[in-house]
Amino acid sequence: MFSPQMAGYDRAITIFSPEGELYQVRYAGEAVKRGWATVGLKCSDGVVLAAEKRKLGPLIDLNSIEKVYMIDTHIGAASAGLLSDARILIDYAREQAQVYRLLYDEQADVEYITKRISDLEQAYTQHGGVRPFGIALIIGGVDKNGPRLYQTDPSGIYFGYYATALGSGSTLILEYLEKNYKYEMDINSCIKLTIKSLSLVAESLDADRFEIGVIDAKTKSFRKLTIDELSKLIEEAKNEGLPQRPSA
Repeated sequence: MFSPQMAGYDRAITIFSPEGELYQVRYAGEAVKRGWATVGLKCSDGVVLAAEKRKLGPLIDLNSIEKVYMIDTHIGAASAGLLSDARILIDYAREQAQVYRLLYDEQADVEYITKRISDLEQAYTQHGGVRPFGIALIIGGVDKNGPRLYQTDPSGIYFGYYATALGSGSTLILEYLEKNYKYEMDINSCIKLTIKSLSLVAESLDADRFEIGVIDAKTKSFRKLTIDELSKLIEEAKNEGLPQRPSA
């Protein structure tokens, strides 16, 4: 029996396999699965977006690596996959948010921005000479509908979530969140749950190995936690008890 490669179905983005798949889109999904762990949670007090950062070399400045981004004052995003592709989508999302403000003189809904990003991702699955974005985004924010959380993938589809995870170890993280997540949590509890879930797969629990953004439901404003804030919350999470990492 021919392999997909021998049949040639993975050589162009516009060719469906007999099973109805676009192999290049599947390969883009594999790039997401190999990315660093990324988590998003929403609760009654707001939204938390978090990502693990790994040291690629001893001389790399971790502060130069960005995985959690501000799209607008009330919307943020976290990525898993190819960071170069994430940069393009984030810049596009910021542009769409600003265009919406100029046209309508108000903030864009979180789902509107998510849909615009997903539309662009989908367009890159149906044209020759391009490839799908090797990135998935967790997009969160607070708008007139309250805290909102969405996840996109390279195919251009998106779903709303209460809590979700992407990247390496996401299955472990999701299993932990399914057992411990509660929408009624306050924002600090939500952050600590995020840290606990990431501790299952993180190489280190040093504060500079995490990047966390928070959108508060009351102020509807996005901000990133400082190293000092992260250090304090990591210690509080440790004191409450971290989940046991699976044995190798």
